[in-house]
Amino acid sequence: MADIVNESKNNSIIKLFGERRFAKYIKDEELQFIDQLLDNEIINRLLAYDGYSPAMRDFFPHNMFRAELLKTIKYPEISYRKFCDEEYLGLDRKQNRAFIGLSLREKTMIDHTQLSKFRNSLTFVQQINITVYILHHFLQSGMLGDHILHGVDSTELANECKIPLASLNINGQNIRIYNDLDSDCGKRRNKRDKSVYVVGYRLHTLTAIDAETDHSFPIISLLAPANHHDSHFLSLLVDVAQAMGVKMKLITADTAYHDNDGSLYNKTGVYVTTPPCSTVSTPDNVDAVKGTVFCHDECSVPMEYAGVEGNHHEYKCAANTGECLLKGSCPQCRCIPLDRGFFQRIPYHVEQIQEAHDIRKNSERPFNLLKHQTGLETVRVRGQSAITARCTLSSISLLLLKMIGTRKKIPAKKSPQLPLFKMAA
Repeated sequence: MADIVNESKNNSIIKLFGERRFAKYIKDEELQFIDQLLDNEIINRLLAYDGYSPAMRDFFPHNMFRAELLKTIKYPEISYRKFCDEEYLGLDRKQNRAFIGLSLREKTMIDHTQLSKFRNSLTFVQQINITVYILHHFLQSGMLGDHILHGVDSTELANECKIPLASLNINGQNIRIYNDLDSDCGKRRNKRDKSVYVVGYRLHTLTAIDAETDHSFPIISLLAPANHHDSHFLSLLVDVAQAMGVKMKLITADTAYHDNDGSLYNKTGVYVTTPPCSTVSTPDNVDAVKGTVFCHDECSVPMEYAGVEGNHHEYKCAANTGECLLKGSCPQCRCIPLDRGFFQRIPYHVEQIQEAHDIRKNSERPFNLLKHQTGLETVRVRGQSAITARCTLSSISLLLLKMIGTRKKIPAKKSPQLPLFKMAA
């Protein structure tokens, strides 16, 4: 991607879309930053389908992409139908029209059906390519530090289809058909103000977490019906991220994303750590709180970790000379098989892993921003392909807003304390 960007910058041929005559009408700080950052020629190159030519349509892909960004960043609470009318894209809205690339003299409008066709036409490869383009600029901004680990988590995206159109029993399985054919009913995480069940989708997201600042940034997301278990998507997220060029060493996640059989590590070399599963019993002579290992019942000296070999951990005696009276009759070593509890591929007693577990909750923060800043709380499109594109656009918008930095929370000023008067004795 860096080569494509440099090639576009150094191209001496007159750029068809590089000169933006109406940029002076863009007064908003956020829109100014995005307008200067995006290269329309690159966007057209990434989002155009095979056989596309400029003469085939009135709008270029970059016009549609910019319209989606404008809707997501500035008007997330309104519908697409309302967004594509005179109130927001009329001739008197020069800033919006200049940002999208519409004429300021002719009454050219983008219809909501055209935006719908644009979203549905975006292939997964095109969405990955445009995400990599934005990630390139994000990395150039220097917002990611040197102490990065990754997290995986999911959130529910509910739709308005509460009652199924039909319920069938096929080969002993209950099949529900909803108004949104791609959605399904699944279990929601415990929330006091919402039902246990949700009809819609689950968004599985890989985030980059800065261990020094605790800031987290969405990298790539996958969408699936709400009844699909989280465990199916860890390997897919890692495969896509590595194909994008994302370097990963450690992923922190909840217990649903555990690398059960070690296949992910064997294939990708990525470590996955999750909190110890409560259903996994602690091995004998192991501290049930800290995971400290002892050799046998009579041993009082914690063993030293020697490393992992194959599918088990190795420990050796750590007693000093004369400290253990049983040293002559003790095997002085012990092997513990890998499990989903304290003894994952990196055991729980390693201090850095416990820190990774503590920082895991940071991977939930992008979901709150995606829902409240970019409008994913209410999904205003239907169908898995359209919602996937909508989620990609929301993640891109969130990264752009992070780079701009205009929506950071300002800490509240502490009210000055009044002086206390001494009481007379």
